[in-house]
Amino acid sequence: MQELDIAEVARRTGLAASALRYYEQKGLIQPIGRQGLRRVFAASVLERLALIALGRAAGLSLADIGAMLAVEGGAAIDRVRLAAKADELDASIQRMTAMRDGLRHAAACRATSHLQCSRFRALMRVATRAG
Repeated sequence: MQELDIAEVARRTGLAASALRYYEQKGLIQPIGRQGLRRVFAASVLERLALIALGRAAGLSLADIGAMLAVEGGAAIDRVRLAAKADELDASIQRMTAMRDGLRHAAACRATSHLQCSRFRALMRVATRAG
C-alpha cells in the first residue's frame, strides 16, 4: 500500500494542509498513521478527496458529502439528494442565463432609460426572485 504524507496529499490535490486537517476533523478522511509529526494517508485518500471536491463543486454541504462517504470502503450515493441538487442547479442555471441575457440586452439597449425597456424590467423581476 502506497503511503502519502500530508504534504504530498496537499501537493497532489492543491488543498492546504489545514483543509486536510479540517476534513479529518469532520470525519471525511482518515490518516493511517504518522511519520514523526506528519499525518500519513493511504493513496486512496486522493480518490476520496476527488469525491469531496466533486460534491463541493456541485454545492453539497460537507455534512451531505460525509453522509454519502460514511460507508466503509466506499460511498453510499443518495440518489434522491443528488437528483434534488441537480434540480437546484437547473433552477440556478435558468436564473443565471436570464440574468446574462438581460445584462447583454441592457448593455446594447437603445432605450433612453433602462426603466422604459420591458426586457430590462423583466431582468429586475428575475433579480428580485433570485435574492
